[in-house]
Amino acid sequence: MVYMRHVYDYGWEWARRLAALRVEFKRGSDSAGMAVAEKRKAIGLAGSAPRGIDTVRVMIGPNSTSEYLTWAQHMAILREAPHPAAAKLFVNWIISLEVQTTLLAGSSTRTDIPTPPGTLRPWQIRQANSLCFQTFMEDRANIERLKAIFALHFGEVRGEPTPGQLGLYPGQ
Repeated sequence: MVYMRHVYDYGWEWARRLAALRVEFKRGSDSAGMAVAEKRKAIGLAGSAPRGIDTVRVMIGPNSTSEYLTWAQHMAILREAPHPAAAKLFVNWIISLEVQTTLLAGSSTRTDIPTPPGTLRPWQIRQANSLCFQTFMEDRANIERLKAIFALHFGEVRGEPTPGQLGLYPGQ
């Protein structure tokens, strides 16, 4: 989605020029930051940076005039879940006050938990386009078409999922 917005703005010629730079598309939001931290790459784009490393970070976000994407991580307990009690326990844990104020400190979407001073909620930031991602993802046929076109330009996406994310096939 991040790169597709650039294609919408600048056209496929932009993607061809980017591909000529031999960029790598890796799975996992941590992969770009880790490649820079481990000095395998000089620049990492569109990812999260590991904490506690000495790298220069250019943040595009709420204090920027540039647009960026943010979206809520949706969660549901499916009717046919094999272990509904475990699912309910996990959901109750992840939305608990303790988890939302420690593990997710500063990024909770619970409106009863205050944000850090000077921080807006994602839906309050005009540049965040928080609904854009959801709308984009609803057109699965378009997603698959774009994945195929990007794979032709850049090759297949490689790498492990972001640590802590179970991915599409947990346990496999």
